[in-house]
Amino acid sequence: MFDIGFWELIVIAIMGLVVLGPERLPVAIRTVKGWISGVRKFSDTVKTELTEELRVHEMHSNLKKAEQSGMKNLSPEIEESLKSLKEAAEMVTRPYETNSSSSEESGVASNSVSSTPVNNKLEEDANK
Repeated sequence: MFDIGFWELIVIAIMGLVVLGPERLPVAIRTVKGWISGVRKFSDTVKTELTEELRVHEMHSNLKKAEQSGMKNLSPEIEESLKSLKEAAEMVTRPYETNSSSSEESGVASNSVSSTPVNNKLEEDANK
């Protein structure tokens, strides 16, 4: 990244020692280190978000292609995108599925929202 050799680092350290003094030099080094780590974290976050946005955009375009072709004769890329979209949709709906054995034991009719904590509390209050 920076083409700094050993002797350049020694010169920078001596200049820092002379300008800042021995008391403030460690604090300045820690401050610069914090800035550099903050910039690295920010760039990693931006890179991750951009990668995710590009992946979502690609999946969206693959879904449009699949819809236009009538979900037949799909390329492997489009099939993989559809598979991951279906998995994501299943993961989103799983928390709302009921556990039929626990609701049948309590004598409550099973429905799609009876497994949420608020509804469980309401059902307990209603049974008392």
